[in-house]
Amino acid sequence: MDNNNTERKKVIFSAIQPSGMLTLGNYLGALKNWVAMQDEYNCIYAIADLHAITVRQEPAKLRKQIIETFALLLAVGIDPQKSLVFIQSHVPQHAELAWILNCNTQFGELGRMTQFKEKSQRHADNINVGLFAYPSLMAADILLYQADLVPVGADQKQHLELTRDIATRMNGVYNNLFTVPEPYIPKIGARVMSLQDPTKKMSKSDDNPNGYVAILDKPEDIMRKFKRAVTDSEAVVKYAEGKDGINNLMGIYSAVTGRSFDQIEAEFEGKGYGDFKTAVGEAVCEALRPVRERFDALMKDKAALEDIYREGAQAASRFAARTLSKVQKKVGLIGR
Repeated sequence: MDNNNTERKKVIFSAIQPSGMLTLGNYLGALKNWVAMQDEYNCIYAIADLHAITVRQEPAKLRKQIIETFALLLAVGIDPQKSLVFIQSHVPQHAELAWILNCNTQFGELGRMTQFKEKSQRHADNINVGLFAYPSLMAADILLYQADLVPVGADQKQHLELTRDIATRMNGVYNNLFTVPEPYIPKIGARVMSLQDPTKKMSKSDDNPNGYVAILDKPEDIMRKFKRAVTDSEAVVKYAEGKDGINNLMGIYSAVTGRSFDQIEAEFEGKGYGDFKTAVGEAVCEALRPVRERFDALMKDKAALEDIYREGAQAASRFAARTLSKVQKKVGLIGR
């Protein structure tokens, strides 16, 4: 990342968990925007592997997913020459600042977090302190880099509000420690729904594998999933209330081709859903083909990939160390 840009560009921070292969929804809803933001902002992107272990993981599988997710960020177009991109656990300042933030976060604040309640129900055999204190670590991720902006989905809005509360509170006590981050609402970003239940967001944790398309799915699997996509009995390609399946497919087609809904309706006037599903599947295959090719090339050269994530961590650590040192001094700890 060009440090000369730090003064004139706003800092934007975002992280993604390596909890499984990323989907078309992740790509169209978030990652394409991450790529687009690189020229306008000082972008900092992390693989949130410390967050992933709040749920018990298979070690070998987790290591594989961390590497693959990192490679996939590069494959979709995140450029280490433009952005800071690294693996969270390789930058120890994240965990160190999280402890200080824990000591400045109220028990009741963490107890109100919706995600903690939901995950506690799903993982009742492992309701651990990390799961409870997850938002403090997320706050540390953001505040370490004095981020101005954080892209947030609906599921993370509550965590960003807590981050803002912690920053404001500590700024009041210790005077001007942190930039208070604002939510970033991207100019574009498709909300991609399940192909089997278009009332629900596309998710890699879907019980039905036909409900989601993984970025690295083979073309034949992508085509099969789109051909099985749920539609309706009207057999008219148009955007309208009550046509959730077709609306979702039109949104996907629009996102990968750049065509407007009016153009899509005109293109498929008089044609059936079979033709439309095939066209959407083919367009998605073509959009994801270069990503898969770059991913395969990156995974074949593990040494080069390792160099990139080590250099990213070193640069991130230098950045983060400045904030951590300032915080440690303000709260009364002795510098190293």
